[in-house]
Amino acid sequence: MKKIYIAAFHQSKFGKLMGMTVPQIMCSAVQGACGEIGATASALDVASAGAACNFTLNEQGLLAGLLAMVPGLESKPIETVENACASGGQAVLSVIQKLQLGLGDTGIAVGYEKMRDAEGKMDGKLIGKVLGYFSYPDEREGKVFVFPHIFAEVMQAYMAEHNVPESDLAQIAVNEYANAKYNPYAQMNKVLITLEQAMRIEGINRYVVDGLPLKTYDCSQITDGYAALILATEHGLAKLGVKKSDCVEIAGWGQATDPLKKEGRDVLRPRGALRAMHSAYEMARVKPAEVNVAEVHDCFSVMGALGAEVIGKAETGKGAQYWVDGKARPDGECGINTSGGLIAKGHPIGATGVAMIGWSAWQLLGKAPAELQVKNPRAAATFNIGGPLCATVCTVLRTV
Repeated sequence: MKKIYIAAFHQSKFGKLMGMTVPQIMCSAVQGACGEIGATASALDVASAGAACNFTLNEQGLLAGLLAMVPGLESKPIETVENACASGGQAVLSVIQKLQLGLGDTGIAVGYEKMRDAEGKMDGKLIGKVLGYFSYPDEREGKVFVFPHIFAEVMQAYMAEHNVPESDLAQIAVNEYANAKYNPYAQMNKVLITLEQAMRIEGINRYVVDGLPLKTYDCSQITDGYAALILATEHGLAKLGVKKSDCVEIAGWGQATDPLKKEGRDVLRPRGALRAMHSAYEMARVKPAEVNVAEVHDCFSVMGALGAEVIGKAETGKGAQYWVDGKARPDGECGINTSGGLIAKGHPIGATGVAMIGWSAWQLLGKAPAELQVKNPRAAATFNIGGPLCATVCTVLRTV
C-alpha cells in the first residue's frame, strides 16, 4: 500500500458564490489548489469531482469533463462521484484509489455545491424537495422538508433513549458558532448565539416539524462553496516539488454504506459509520485516544453528538455530554469541528467531505487561526456521511 499525502488544500469562502458558473467553480478550485504550492494542473495525473445537486439545481452533468477543460487536465483519468452528503469524501477516496492502482502519482479531488442563485437567494422548498431525493421513496411521504424531518426523528430518539435534554444538543450549535467566528471561510462567522437564544423559539428560531425537537439553530446551512485537495504519493511529492515535512499523511480511510431505508435500522448506532471509522483506524494503526483533532458531519446537532461517538471520543449516548463538558472545544481533549462544522461553517454538500479533511490537515500543520488551533495536534479523524445515516467516508490523518 502506497502512502498518500495531502500536498495542498484550497477552499472558497462558504456562503454565496453569486454569479459564478459551474465551469468557473471547477476551474477556480483546481487553479486555487495548484496555486497553494506553485504547481500547474499539468503536474496532476488523475482527478475526481464530487457533487450532489449538480443535475437538479445547476442543470449540469459530466463534471469530469469540466475538470478536463482546465488546461493540463485534458485526456487524463477523471471521474465524477455522487454519494449524497458524502460525495466530497468519496471524491477523495476516488483519487486515493487511482493512485493506489498506479494510474498516477498525483491527483486532485474537487467538491462543490451551488445551492443559491446568482443573487445569493435560495428556494427553500425546491432545495428541500431536491435533497429529499437522497432518501427512500416511501419515507418521504408526508414530509415537507424530508431530511430535517428525518433527523428530527433521530434527535427525538436520541434524547429519549439516552435521557438527553434538548439543551445539551443546542450547546453543540452554540460551540460551533463560537468557533466559526474565527474561521474566515465560515458562512456564519459574523453570527454568535447563546444557549438561551438557541433554545428560545423566537424570530428565525422555530421548531422545524411540529411535535419534534429540531429547531432552526440545530440545522446546517444552505451553502455555496467549493474545496479541493491535491494528493500525492512520495514520488508525486517529488514531482510537485513539495517537501514531505510540509504535508500530512492520509494514513487510513474507510467507506461503508447501510441500506437507504431508515426504518428497521438502529440509526443511533450506525453500523456502516462505525465500520468505516474502525477500518480507517485499523489501517492507520491509530487509536481514538491518540486523536485530538476531528471534523464530524453535523448536518444537524444530534449528528455532532453521534459523531463524537462514531470517532470513539465518547461512549454511546454520551456524545452530547462530551460537548457540554467542553471536551470538544479547541482547548479541550479533542477539538471537534473547530472549523464551525456544517452548522456554522456551512454545508456545500459536495465540498463538505473535502473541506473536513483539508481543515484537519491545517490543524495538524499548525495553520488554523490562532483562536482555533489545537495545541500539540497529533492525529485527526474525519467522519463524512450522506443520506439518512447511510453512506459513510472516514479518514485518519497524521503528521509526517
